[in-house]
Amino acid sequence: MSDFYRESVPPERVDNEVELSLLWRGIRRRLPIILAVTVVLSTVTYFWSRSQASIYESSSSVITVRPAEGVVGATLVPASVLPSGALDEALKGSIVLNRVVATLRSSALEPDIKAQLISEVQRDLQSSTLSIVDLTSQLDPSGYGVYTVTGRAPTAVSARVLTNLTVQALLAWDENRALLSVQQALKVQRAQLAEIERQISQPNLPSLERETLVATRALTQRNLAQTSILAQATTGSLALVSPAVEPLAPVAPLPTRNAVLAGLLTLLLGTGVAALLTVTDRTVRSEEDLLGFGLPILGSIPRLRKRDIVLVGIVRAARQAGLYEAVGFLRVNLLANIDQQSSKRIMLSSTAPGEGKSSMTATLADGFASSGERVLIIDADLRRGTQQAVWDKYERQHEWQQLVGQGGGRTLQEALRDPENVQVIEVEPNVYLLPAGPGLHDSLALLNRSDLGAIFERWGQGYSMVLIDSPPLLSLADGLVLGRHVDGVLLITEAGQTTVQAVKQVMRRTREARVPMLGFLLNKVSQSEREGYYGQNYGYSSRAPEGN
Repeated sequence: MSDFYRESVPPERVDNEVELSLLWRGIRRRLPIILAVTVVLSTVTYFWSRSQASIYESSSSVITVRPAEGVVGATLVPASVLPSGALDEALKGSIVLNRVVATLRSSALEPDIKAQLISEVQRDLQSSTLSIVDLTSQLDPSGYGVYTVTGRAPTAVSARVLTNLTVQALLAWDENRALLSVQQALKVQRAQLAEIERQISQPNLPSLERETLVATRALTQRNLAQTSILAQATTGSLALVSPAVEPLAPVAPLPTRNAVLAGLLTLLLGTGVAALLTVTDRTVRSEEDLLGFGLPILGSIPRLRKRDIVLVGIVRAARQAGLYEAVGFLRVNLLANIDQQSSKRIMLSSTAPGEGKSSMTATLADGFASSGERVLIIDADLRRGTQQAVWDKYERQHEWQQLVGQGGGRTLQEALRDPENVQVIEVEPNVYLLPAGPGLHDSLALLNRSDLGAIFERWGQGYSMVLIDSPPLLSLADGLVLGRHVDGVLLITEAGQTTVQAVKQVMRRTREARVPMLGFLLNKVSQSEREGYYGQNYGYSSRAPEGN
């Protein structure tokens, strides 16, 4: 298995597969929640939209035309085409909107609708914005084209009336703008005529000058008459194309459209949040999160209730929780992935403390023993060994049995110094335990001094299975030293706690150390709580010797 792992799954491929597939798995894992929220928000949006008041829109079009050109006495300035944006600014101004308000007051609309429209027009005037009416244009580069005025109101009739009144106000404003030049010409011509009359009325005026003034007065009167006639014909630069009509259906609210848009927006936001959580979380939550590392997932163990573990211990708690099938599958998969030999050595480790490696070692040993196999457990966690505490929860009355030789050490620390004379505890029928002993700070030095391969082979004689509980692989180098002398390493990962990055680091370290990796065990798959058997305060400082 170790050769297959090293040769067929290069580091670059493992990293790429994990990165490319992790995002999709994280989104798919949260997809039911995203869909549920989408359905809820779409439904709420639909019924909320249906409860809103209806809004009708009606439109009217005006076109820009070239005003009649003519110059009378060099005093008339003809109306010109409106510059870009002028009509829009006029529609926001007080001249047009006040005229709209005045005509609305005298309209035949219902009083409540009339009051609502007047209030909204006055609010637009105060804020210099257009909300109740809108203006769009399609003009050529010379400024000639079509303007469209759109009015919004709570009923079809009021929408038509509002739009037509607004267009009438704009046309009146444009006509007044066009008349300004004619009115200015009339004012100038009247002033000229008054001045001529004043000069003619002066006494002692020479006859030639009087005749000249009389002729000028006649010409001015004629020009004044022509300008007055032209004023009646001036219409500005805008002409009505089509008046507003009553719309057949409201433009808002649209419950179905709003519900669909709300659903799509929620789906997009939910997917984005799920992707962000996946990128920032990066924890192993399912077997699929481990598939990209090129190793099999040998088992998946449900989370046990912490209260049961505290009260009766992990072994009894596992039996009472009905984990027989889950442990049974793990047992079969382990045997299928190691070479067939009389004594099999399997090391159980994890990436960090608290992921359940010691609890799983005891549970697996109990599973093998239930099928009649003799199991030896070696607690190789010399910094923080806990196997004896795990089994003390199951049964405190244990008997010491001779492993090899006569007498000798009763902890792994003592046994490594004298490997030919070692005693073990019979923690249950067919399960024997070699405890780690008190916390040892310089554990790596002890492991490096010993021929672990030969020692483990000597101790494993007479046992069908040797389970080694090692320190976490990212906490100490002890696990890498131990792993080179076993048939395979089972890596324990805790659902929702072990990070993908931690697994990648373990894979890199074990590959460099040539440690044979068997596969993964996904532990504590329940989402009810996150504390493992050790709790969250498991440390790796040396532990003082315990008293008898």
